[in-house]
Amino acid sequence: MDDDGRGFGPRPEDGAAPLGPGPADPLPYEGVWRFTAPAVEASVPQARHAVRDLLLRQGVPVSDDLAQGLLLIVSELVTNAVKHAAVLSPTIVVELAVGAEWLRVSVEDNHPYRPTALEADHGRTGGRGLLLVREVTREAGGVCEVEYTASGGKVIWAALPLKPARFA
Repeated sequence: MDDDGRGFGPRPEDGAAPLGPGPADPLPYEGVWRFTAPAVEASVPQARHAVRDLLLRQGVPVSDDLAQGLLLIVSELVTNAVKHAAVLSPTIVVELAVGAEWLRVSVEDNHPYRPTALEADHGRTGGRGLLLVREVTREAGGVCEVEYTASGGKVIWAALPLKPARFA
């Protein structure tokens, strides 16, 4: 991966370089952070808190709405990995990449099953985590995908445009 430290995320369709500081001038909050966690229920709030604390510690200029959406996505993706992949993947990897214009969160596990977003069925509880992730991502103007890894597992990621909070 050669992204000049600008994190992952969609690029302009016309191939134009993004506006702002160049690769030699990364913003203070840019970077990529990865951590592993056991595929157990306790990892869900731990992952959410780790991402929240990272945003605060790095000074990422994120609006409250975007931060809440991102934390909901983290919760849903980690919950899905814990519920559906733990048998074949005792650990999961959570990654947060922050670029000048995008945030990208991903959860990777070693289970080969590729989940699909279920339609809303008001008669059952649960089962709509990926649908929720896709909807939150879409409302924020982002992109969400599921990809296979070289090891046969999968990574589910959501990239959200970084819209700095407006200061009064």
